[in-house]
Amino acid sequence: MAFAWKAAGLTYNRYLAVASRVVRRSLKEEKRIAAERRGEMDLRFAKWQNGKQGEVKQLSTANEAAMAEHASGSSS
Repeated sequence: MAFAWKAAGLTYNRYLAVASRVVRRSLKEEKRIAAERRGEMDLRFAKWQNGKQGEVKQLSTANEAAMAEHASGSSS
């Protein structure tokens, strides 16, 4: 028997993200705010070349820029 999340076409990590968001939203106001803060992520990365670290960028910003670039490139 397949798992419901797998049958729905979700990865396990995506399933957990959706489930945790649902649980956080069901909490009372004060506990919900604290739980939502714990759920936020701030990921950063830097490209290394020739043994030197490049500029540190936020993953979310870089991802949005790449998606926008891909969308504009594929629509033409």
